[in-house]
Amino acid sequence: MELDQHLVDAAIEQMRHRWPDSEHAVAAAVYLDDGRILTSVGLDNLNASATLCAETGAICQAYTLGSRVTASVCVAGNPVGDGIAVLAPCGICQERLALWGPDVQVAVADPGSSHGWAARKLVELNPFYWGETYADGSGWPSTAVHAT
Repeated sequence: MELDQHLVDAAIEQMRHRWPDSEHAVAAAVYLDDGRILTSVGLDNLNASATLCAETGAICQAYTLGSRVTASVCVAGNPVGDGIAVLAPCGICQERLALWGPDVQVAVADPGSSHGWAARKLVELNPFYWGETYADGSGWPSTAVHAT
């Protein structure tokens, strides 16, 4: 499935459900290769080192199901504009999504677009991916290589 407004809306709906009144809320949604959408939220904790990114829950669930992630979006509350910001995946979430290859689409902020975000392939965010060293000449490490 291609990243689209439906996926962004699923993340926004999850965020508003979990934190209806917080401008500091964050949530994520991923498309699986069969069209299903998984959503998740960040794990907040008094000990900041124990927190987790919003994408983590959906990524782990996809992996548990043995399903392939094709697209991912993270949204956050933002007091500016319409109150929603699309966030590109952090470096750790890029590593987590790399399991499914360089063509996973991710949402990035794009103020010049009509809806404020754009879809980019993971390889566009990380064109010099360190894991290519372990790819056996194929350009990007396979799922099997990632799992070793």
